[in-house]
Amino acid sequence: ENIVKALDDSGVCSILQPPAYEAVEPLDLEEFLMTQLRSEDSALMQELGDFPDDDLKVEQVEKECRTIRHSVPEDGVELDPHVSGCVESYTQPWLVNILPCACSCSSSIYSTDLFLFALPHPHRRPHPLFLPQVKSPTLAGLSDDSSRTLTSSDFDLRGLTPDQRVEGLTAFSSHEELDRFNQEARQGNRHPELFALYPPLDEEDAVEIRPIPDCPKEHTGERILVRCQAIKFEIDIEPIFATMALYDLKEKKKISENFYCDLNSEQFKNFLKPHTPHMDHSTLARSAIFSITYPSPDIFLVMKIDKVLQQGEISDCADPYVNLRESDSAKNKDKLDKLRAQAEAFCHRLGRYRMPFAWAAINVMEVISTAALDVTDSDSLKGGVCQEILINLMKILMQLPRRNSERYSTIDEHFFNISSFKPATITIATIFKQEGDRLSDEDLLKYLADIKKTPQRRIKTIPGCIKLDMSPVHDTPMGCLSTELIPLIPVAEKNIRPIKEVLEFPSNEVYVPHNIYRNLIYVYPQRLNFVNRLTSARNITIKIQFMSGEDPSCSLPVIFGKSSGPEFLHEVCTPVTYHNKSPDFYEEVKLVLPARLTDRHHLLFTFYHISCQQKQNQSASCETLIGYSWLPILNSDRLQTGQFCLPIVLERLPLNYSLHTPEVRLFFFHTKTQSSSQTRQKDDNHLQRFFTLCHALEGGATFPVRVREEKIPENKLEHELKLSIISLSSSSLEPLVLFLYRVLDKLFTLIMQPMVIAGQTANLAQIAFESVVSIVNSLHSSQELVRDQQGRNSLLATYLYWVFRLPDPPRDVQTAGAAVTSAEGRYSTMGRATAATVGNMLLQSRVRSSSNPDIPAPSTSAEDAEVRNILAAKGHNNPGSRMSTYVDTNSHQSPTGNTRPSNRKQFHEELALQMVVSTGVCRENAYKYAWFFFELLVKSMAQHVSQLDKHNVPRRSRFSDRFKDDITTIVSVVTAEIGTILVKQQKELEQAEKVNISLAFFLYDLMSLMDRGFVFQLVKNYCNQMSAKGVAMPTLISMRLEFLRILCSHEHYLNLSLFFSSPASAPASPCPSISSQSSGSCSFQEQQRILALFELSPEFKQQHYLTGLLLTELSAALDMEGKVQRKAINAIFSLLCSHDLDHRCIKTDVRAKVAALYLPLVGIIIDSTNYLDFTGNDTRFHSIKSTFIYIDDLENVPPINQSVAMAIAGNPFNTLGRNVLHGKSIATLPADTSRHLLVCFLWVMKNADRSLIQRWTVDMPPSQLNKLLELLTICVSCFEYRGKQSSDKVSTQALQKSQQAKLQLEEALLRGMGARGEMMKRVGGMDRTIGQRENLRWRKDLTQWRQTNDRQDKTKAELDQEALISGNLATETNLIVLDLLETIVQAVPMADCKDSVVGGVLKVLLHSLTCNQSTTFLTHTFSTLRALVVKFGDLLFEEEAEQCADLCQKVLQYCSSPVDDNRSQACATLYLIMRYSYSNASNFSRVKMQVTMSLASLVGKSSDFQEEYLRRSLRTILAYAEEDTEMQSTQLPSQVDELLRNLNSILSDTVKMREFQEDPEMLMDLMYRIAKGYQTSPDLRLTWLQNMAEKHNDRKCYTESAMCLVHAAALVAEYLSMLEDHKYLPIGSVTFQNISSNVLEESAVSDDILSPDEDGVCSGRYFTENGLVGLLEQAAELFSNGGLYEAVNEVYKIIIPILEARRDFRKLASTHDKLQRAFDNIIQRGPKRMFGTYFRVGFYGAKFGDLDEREFIYKEPGITHLPEISHRLENFYCQCFGEDTLVMIKDSTPVDRRQLNPNKAYIQVTFVEPYFDDYEMKDRLTNFEKNFNLRRFMYTTPFTKSGRPRGELNEQFKRKTILTTMHAFPYVKTRINVIQKEEFDLTPIEVAIEDMQKKTRELAVATHREQPDAKMLQMLLQGSVGATVNQGPLEVAQVFLNEIPADPKLFRHHNKLRLCFKEFIMRCGEAVEKNKHLITSDQKEYQQELKKNYNRLRESLRPMLERKIPELYKPIIRPRLENRDSFKRLSFRRAQEENS
Repeated sequence: ENIVKALDDSGVCSILQPPAYEAVEPLDLEEFLMTQLRSEDSALMQELGDFPDDDLKVEQVEKECRTIRHSVPEDGVELDPHVSGCVESYTQPWLVNILPCACSCSSSIYSTDLFLFALPHPHRRPHPLFLPQVKSPTLAGLSDDSSRTLTSSDFDLRGLTPDQRVEGLTAFSSHEELDRFNQEARQGNRHPELFALYPPLDEEDAVEIRPIPDCPKEHTGERILVRCQAIKFEIDIEPIFATMALYDLKEKKKISENFYCDLNSEQFKNFLKPHTPHMDHSTLARSAIFSITYPSPDIFLVMKIDKVLQQGEISDCADPYVNLRESDSAKNKDKLDKLRAQAEAFCHRLGRYRMPFAWAAINVMEVISTAALDVTDSDSLKGGVCQEILINLMKILMQLPRRNSERYSTIDEHFFNISSFKPATITIATIFKQEGDRLSDEDLLKYLADIKKTPQRRIKTIPGCIKLDMSPVHDTPMGCLSTELIPLIPVAEKNIRPIKEVLEFPSNEVYVPHNIYRNLIYVYPQRLNFVNRLTSARNITIKIQFMSGEDPSCSLPVIFGKSSGPEFLHEVCTPVTYHNKSPDFYEEVKLVLPARLTDRHHLLFTFYHISCQQKQNQSASCETLIGYSWLPILNSDRLQTGQFCLPIVLERLPLNYSLHTPEVRLFFFHTKTQSSSQTRQKDDNHLQRFFTLCHALEGGATFPVRVREEKIPENKLEHELKLSIISLSSSSLEPLVLFLYRVLDKLFTLIMQPMVIAGQTANLAQIAFESVVSIVNSLHSSQELVRDQQGRNSLLATYLYWVFRLPDPPRDVQTAGAAVTSAEGRYSTMGRATAATVGNMLLQSRVRSSSNPDIPAPSTSAEDAEVRNILAAKGHNNPGSRMSTYVDTNSHQSPTGNTRPSNRKQFHEELALQMVVSTGVCRENAYKYAWFFFELLVKSMAQHVSQLDKHNVPRRSRFSDRFKDDITTIVSVVTAEIGTILVKQQKELEQAEKVNISLAFFLYDLMSLMDRGFVFQLVKNYCNQMSAKGVAMPTLISMRLEFLRILCSHEHYLNLSLFFSSPASAPASPCPSISSQSSGSCSFQEQQRILALFELSPEFKQQHYLTGLLLTELSAALDMEGKVQRKAINAIFSLLCSHDLDHRCIKTDVRAKVAALYLPLVGIIIDSTNYLDFTGNDTRFHSIKSTFIYIDDLENVPPINQSVAMAIAGNPFNTLGRNVLHGKSIATLPADTSRHLLVCFLWVMKNADRSLIQRWTVDMPPSQLNKLLELLTICVSCFEYRGKQSSDKVSTQALQKSQQAKLQLEEALLRGMGARGEMMKRVGGMDRTIGQRENLRWRKDLTQWRQTNDRQDKTKAELDQEALISGNLATETNLIVLDLLETIVQAVPMADCKDSVVGGVLKVLLHSLTCNQSTTFLTHTFSTLRALVVKFGDLLFEEEAEQCADLCQKVLQYCSSPVDDNRSQACATLYLIMRYSYSNASNFSRVKMQVTMSLASLVGKSSDFQEEYLRRSLRTILAYAEEDTEMQSTQLPSQVDELLRNLNSILSDTVKMREFQEDPEMLMDLMYRIAKGYQTSPDLRLTWLQNMAEKHNDRKCYTESAMCLVHAAALVAEYLSMLEDHKYLPIGSVTFQNISSNVLEESAVSDDILSPDEDGVCSGRYFTENGLVGLLEQAAELFSNGGLYEAVNEVYKIIIPILEARRDFRKLASTHDKLQRAFDNIIQRGPKRMFGTYFRVGFYGAKFGDLDEREFIYKEPGITHLPEISHRLENFYCQCFGEDTLVMIKDSTPVDRRQLNPNKAYIQVTFVEPYFDDYEMKDRLTNFEKNFNLRRFMYTTPFTKSGRPRGELNEQFKRKTILTTMHAFPYVKTRINVIQKEEFDLTPIEVAIEDMQKKTRELAVATHREQPDAKMLQMLLQGSVGATVNQGPLEVAQVFLNEIPADPKLFRHHNKLRLCFKEFIMRCGEAVEKNKHLITSDQKEYQQELKKNYNRLRESLRPMLERKIPELYKPIIRPRLENRDSFKRLSFRRAQEENS
């Protein structure tokens, strides 16, 4: 069954062709459930809520209405069917399928907030060794005078107070009791939910989350509230009126309706009293909410100011405003009073007419960006249109695409963040005067464009200012009115000034379907032309009315009023432009249209001339009629909108004028509608035609039907209707979207109901279905529309989720008394008419249940008739034919021409049928967008089921067999479709994924509605079909995984997986401590059965169907590459997470059963241990290189530093080693994915039944058990606590994935996911709609989501919280591991191989102690360790000696913990180990040794080690020994006492070491001294040598580090040679002499002092051959690092014989390889290598204590200058003694103690060079030899007899000082004492000889170099033959060679100097010649000069060089050969002494 893992020999996966994949046959679920319900598990099933009755509920959700009531047409009018249909669909409730989402956390996302209450704080302190340590004050308190230094004698252990002791350490009567006690302690205060602590997955894979589409809402853009605060001019003399609107300059459009307001005082309002009958509250608004859908930098808010009409041009009327000032009131008072009086007069007479006056504009976007960027003080933004800020905006902005289109979302919305700017107050100081001839919108837009380009343009202005407040609108404020003046929610309690919503006219299409009833028309008079006409009309106004007939009384009050007046008016007049015969207008007249329009409705325009001045002879009226014009509102049943140019009639209106056309005078105007019930003229005809014909079908029309100009008779209706259906999808996008819901509703009605047209049954189902498909296709294909992340078109998804309901049942003629149920009734009660349609079976069930009072009994015979119809229809319907034909069996055709037969088919059946029988493009698209039809099917099925009587209709009978066949076909076709895409079109992979997901959701939904066994069959078919050939295996697995993941997220997944039927509990297993029972007592079959539970068997797969499939995929996926592995693991992870957080799974027995369902997962994980990557999480892993562990032969050499050893592999089982050694390349899982998989494993282990696990571990083969232990070790490493800073390192790895996934997920959660959604909101989820963009995955930069794991933006509290949770996670995971280990150990008595099991368990426990752990965990671990010691002590102490050593070290480490609990637990454990080893294992000496070594090792390595805590622990252990009554009679207390004293003295050395932490040389001396002190204890000496090596390594002193290891190896060799006599082993330390002469000190201990085989001595792992080789190999590596390649060779000389003896050729090969590298290095880098530099350092002064008057040689790195070391020492000792105290002696003269100040400290530093005698130089030929094994050093001091250091040549003496050190460099330290000092002086002539020899040598070297350096050579020549060299060779010769010395003792020196000069002059000649060949052409003169100087020098020297001393050349008569011989060897000095 399982996918075959085809592994070839190398272990590489070789799956190319997918193997045969067969899903097992599922059980018949319904049958099984019925039987199971009667079985014993029924109680549990009931409790888990066995499938509730209404699994998928259909519920009505009331529409959320923004206004206090729905906007509906006026009452009492019979509506057009289309309008009434619209109104109904806008007001009826939504119908939603509610999946009960109460339980399962369908994904693993949750907020940590949930769990805060559960986290215990104080317990969970992380392991103290890893906390920053605070210096504890206790030390000072312990010694009375804190200034004294501490020495061991100050610490009397008994003087300390011991820590709290652990109760009842030895009080347990039996092992069982002990185990039970520990078990109870461990189970207390545990976290029930493991996943609650785990960081949420980065859910890119959370396919099971179906985003709930947004509830349909009325479209609004970004909203801005504008409040008009003040309009002030310099003088205030009359009422003024303001009109505000938005304009988009770029689109050249007005983008909002007008908002009218005025701020006139009561006095001015009274001027107008005669003309305003009353003021409605709604007209008093001063604030408006504008909406902007398409923000652009060119949106202006324009305010136009009108005033009452008065005589004169606009300029004349504006003059007073420009010239007068209210402030100069004294001067102007009279003028102003006169003007006011005038104004009052005009108001009384002409108060109903207005004239244009002024205007102002402000750039909205500029204000917003300024407020958002905070550029200005937000109080005032002065200046009309300040442009500066905009310049930058302009550069950034590009062409803005459509709202809601994909491109739209790519705009950088930073600048248009309309929703989040700060409220701003704007002062507009520039108010422009209106120009009478430039009033149109075109002129206004030109002005705006000019202002934008040149803000200082000369337009006449009027002084004054306008103050506006602008702020973003988030929540609708109180007291708002909609554009139809209906109050919005929230309603204001008291009568506050209203705020109006201003309707937006978006600048581009908005694709949002109509959702509220709105029926408005706007009329815009534009211009009028009376020029060239005879009339004298000049001041022209137009009166506009909306008439319902021709009588003047027919004018309707439908015109919206302006400010401070009535709400609705019968008529309105346009403003007047004075003396203009062809005026322009900017008036906007807003009307509400009646819902039912007739041909009589029209707009009437009446033109008047207004007399501004009353003439004497004139009547009171100021109007003179000029003419009329009109416009019928309907034209061929269509609303008239657009541009019109109307003629004007000049005489009285004729009768029936609205049907005539008037005479010609031109008047232009245009209208536009905002209507959700009228299809506009510009909306293409297809829609109107379709709606009209559908209406005709529904019987609401008389034939012939009129559509536009054509008339359609009844017999043509079907043809026309089909045409209109076909052409629907070609109608333009915007109208189609606006009426989308209505169009789809109508089409579905047509699919459902065959029509009888002209007596013929017309089946329109197929054509309607095709039309639906093509609409779905065109909506998906449109670039303008949004899709969600599953590729679903958002409009369609919204329609299906909220809007769709089954088409209404046929409106049959009811016989008297029949009850008609409304559509509403269907979903709340069982309505009669709906239930009657189910058919025969239901009829029987109804009869059966007639006794049930809840079901209405048949009331009349109508039901029987209906049933007869149904049965008859069934009979006539030939089941063989697939097209459904319906025969009308009712003879009574309805008299009203009802065209529908009375029987009904089911919508879902018809839809499935259409899908099956569709062909061609229609079929292709239907399956391409299958999601739509799937969701449609599900919703219609759900509505069908909600009408059934569920109790009596079992699931199987809910749907017909034929329907099931159709579903099977559809699923199979879709699956095949996916396969085809995968095989043929790789590019379409994403499309295939989306179809796959939608198919999965379809089956998911069917699971709630249909027979589940049937659905499982579909799943099986899918899985088998999806194993197609020719597709890459990972792709297939990935597809199947996503599919299964969705199914498994089903609410009833647990019940579906029949988890209750599994053998969740083990067979009655014996109690855990079956010491008496043997493992053979349980039968073999039983054993096999238990093991089988952990395997993926066919039975398992059949019973637990979905789980089986998912686990099969997982085990196949683990062999694949990364992405599929991740998918599979995440699927399992999120599934377990949902169980863990599921409130139904709280009880432990339920959890145990759920866990039993996943036992095969455990098997899979154990098998895949090789894949796991547990290194990525271990930060210490990377420090292997520097930890001196030899990791080549992992099996044999466990290194000493166990913690590092474990860190290397993350486990002690050498998993790495295993993989490396066998050379397998395995597809490892990345670290984060491994962690997810492991947390699943731990969850199963935590919740599974304990006795079952125990039986399993007993029956398990040992190899498997080892794997399990290995897995546990990996778990410990993986879940180690990482501390606060890196608490989220692991989840950050996951975070490199798409940010988008998070946004999507959060959105899904915020939308209707119950409590979790609420919680996410609290946590700060966003209210953004789910990304308004398609293909979200790649738009990462745009999401506002900031990854929670970005360290920067987290508050401290969040970080603490995170650390707290991760600490809790670490504790819980480790406790699960501990529980499991206990389970395994308690099963040991039943198992065969005890020792290996106990050892394995101990390994895991020790590993867990190396990791960061919490106090809680440590407490339990120590309890377990103590139990192990008590139960298996002898086994541990005998078999697992090495592990015991580790145990001691770990426990001791915790004894020094600053946390009291940890310490007291560790002390108890350590005491118990001592006690046990003394009494039971009787090998206390070994434990003593191990503890001492552990302490030494601990002290040496740990820098933050705190000895005061350790001392307190030692005291506590002493207290245990003293209080242990049982042991008082034995030697134990005294032995413990002695051991602790020993430990105490080691600690005291440590205190000293702590003091010298900053002085590396002193520290090394101290460590050296400690190591020397352990000369008799080889194990400890070895430990300290290693500690020293590590310290050197830290300081990069590789050579010294290597020497420490060489010494260690020599030590080991000494003891090995005592134990074993093998030729190939070194004979002891003598063998190492070639590496270093110092090594002999390791042979200091003779074998009579110590016998190596005494118990506990030399028992460490290093005292073996492997140990020796390991140490030497490390040393070789370090020598190589230090550049001493020659030493590498010497080291390997010792190793090679051992390897040869072992025949270890692999190792030999690598060894010779390393040797070759070393020799290559010598060849290449030989001469260039830098060895050490040496200095003599002398310390003088009592302050130095021990160091006073001691001299050392310091070895420093290669190129160290004297000032460097001098400075370092000075700095360090200044810190110790203070700057005033320390003096650095600057010269190298001998220090005279008497002249020093006793209160000061002196340091003298001198550079020294290695010194060799001549005979030594013969052997030391190479650079290396001159720098290795050095013991003698020399420095020189110049002096003169007079006491000055320097003088003339003839008085210059020199003193040479030779120092001998105690050991040879390099040594285990970098400074060595000087033990001997020799001095001798050179006379001036000897000094001269030395100098000349040196010069000659330098010249010779420079001349004979292979590649001579010209510069160097010339420099030397210049110094030798240059003319003016001071104290140069010539001067030397003249001083010493001019005359033969008088003193015969100097003859030889004189002669030697003469010979030196001879050689010197010869070398100079060679050099000059050489230089000749090196010079360039421009140096010829220089060469001649050199030659000349050389010749001059030679000539000057010649006389002196040719003069010989005759005495020296006398023949010697008696040759004394031996003397001559010795003469050669003696230095001059010796000869001198002899002579004297």
